[in-house]
Amino acid sequence: MTTTPVEDAPRSAEAVDARVPARRLVPLAAQHVLAMIAAPVSTVFLVAGTLRMPPGATASLLSAVLLLCGAGALLQSLGVWRIGGRLPFVMLPGGAATALFLQIAQEHGAPTAAGAVLLAAALLLAVLPLYARVVRLFPPLVMGVTVLLIGIAMIRVAARLVTGPDGTGEPRAVLLAALTVAATVAAYVLLRGVWRQTSVLLGMAAGTAVAVTTGLGAFAPAVGSGFALPAFLPFGTPRFDLVAALPLLVFSLTTLAEITGQTVLNSETVGRNPAPERDVPRVARADALVSLAGGLFGTSLMVTSAENIGIGRLTGVRSRFVTAGAGGLLVVLGLATPVSRILAGIPEAVVGGSALVVYAVIAVMGVEMLRRADLSGTGTGSLTAALALTVGLLPLLSPDLYAGFPGWARTILGSGVVAGTLTAVLLTVLLGRLGRRTHAAVREDGRTEPGVPPGTGSGDA
Repeated sequence: MTTTPVEDAPRSAEAVDARVPARRLVPLAAQHVLAMIAAPVSTVFLVAGTLRMPPGATASLLSAVLLLCGAGALLQSLGVWRIGGRLPFVMLPGGAATALFLQIAQEHGAPTAAGAVLLAAALLLAVLPLYARVVRLFPPLVMGVTVLLIGIAMIRVAARLVTGPDGTGEPRAVLLAALTVAATVAAYVLLRGVWRQTSVLLGMAAGTAVAVTTGLGAFAPAVGSGFALPAFLPFGTPRFDLVAALPLLVFSLTTLAEITGQTVLNSETVGRNPAPERDVPRVARADALVSLAGGLFGTSLMVTSAENIGIGRLTGVRSRFVTAGAGGLLVVLGLATPVSRILAGIPEAVVGGSALVVYAVIAVMGVEMLRRADLSGTGTGSLTAALALTVGLLPLLSPDLYAGFPGWARTILGSGVVAGTLTAVLLTVLLGRLGRRTHAAVREDGRTEPGVPPGTGSGDA
């Protein structure tokens, strides 16, 4: 007898809430940790390298990030009241958010960047009652422009880890970064399943081994042992500057669109009927609360991750208790200072090579998002994307373009991500309304412009 979808649904829902025996839970949870561990490690070293943090401070920051990743996974998987989606989610430091955090830190200081994280997390909490209205401002076209600009900006930052702050790289550092990239690509091509997800981490391990054996770099772990809590307020008392924080404030609003997509996709993957109006605010609250804690421990915004969705499809595991187990393992790793202090010894050029791969992938994700938008010649999407990318790339291609402007204008226009995103949002709204009015006038008149077939006006985007 054929099973109907209605009969299947309860079993799928039960699978999400199914408790897994300890003998299976530990290896499955470790599998999730292996698949996502490269992201927090590479992100921390990118921050530490860019801000020139000593090994001890790097180890403390890595401990904080692992601890927060674990706490976030527990909160999203188990849920408390109306916080957490009770779906198999893990949490990571946002790569795009890290790029903006570093931009603010370099231009206004690390305390201002920490304050920006707190402001952005608070804004995310504040706008949740207006979720349905806010998320409409960030269709795939706007999100694609934002993510592409973030990826390009971050590649530039990652390159400085290889070349140094003056932009002139030593040949051995460039060679070491290139070998790290090659090892990462080889791991991704040759490995399968969950091990492919660890290709960035394996590339870093291979790059470090090459550095030590050939003398291209040095491996110098931080001193320390045992268990310890990460440093509280590592950059000092946060400073709050709304204008300086604008890049992260805008980004925190765009995350609502990303959270919506990931929550729906995760629900479909585990067989639960998607309910974004209920689950998205819960997922966003957990993101915001963990990000508030992150601002106090020196990290950027923490976000839910799609990593576990791929693992769930690969392994068939649907239970949210598996990702909760992964969260528990991450908490232990965060408290185990030997782990973070050993990882803190990875050479900067190796981190830079890995970061180049990670943020190049982010840029490609932006291109993929743009492909989902209507960029045909008959609509306004192509014009919106072209102008938004132009505005966003100008500060990167001509850094002194706005040097004569007031400080607040330099902060807004000089951030390619903010300028490009705001341009995309404004043009989407304005050209969309103009297109609707044009179509309405055409319908009332019963005519179209000469040479333009009906239904191909500027509002089709």
